[in-house]
Amino acid sequence: MLLVDSSGWIEFFTEGPLSAEYSKYLKDLEKIVTPTIVLYEVYKKIKKERTEEDALFAVSLINRTSVIQLSESIALLAADLSLKYSLPMADAIVYATALEENCKVVTSDTHFKGFDRVVLVI
Repeated sequence: MLLVDSSGWIEFFTEGPLSAEYSKYLKDLEKIVTPTIVLYEVYKKIKKERTEEDALFAVSLINRTSVIQLSESIALLAADLSLKYSLPMADAIVYATALEENCKVVTSDTHFKGFDRVVLVI
């Protein structure tokens, strides 16, 4: 199982320079875990920079993954991780979700550099 961070989805949907690299990780949507915070970030960014239609298309594709709600256990783990590693809230939720779901995070976000269970795409 993999968790593709917002940065990866945005690269993929906007055909950014790392799009081809991320597409390798997005081949089997049933093996991807997506925290709801990623839905929020991707929808907001694509709607802001493109159109609502594009943003809704992105959400429809992401909804084919296993979308994970923010539970109490993930929230508390995220808070602890944020304190320990000085992570922003969204990043802490992403990493806590990956730990709880026992999967790797695929991201271009350098906040995760050196973390266990992280594949950094740069």
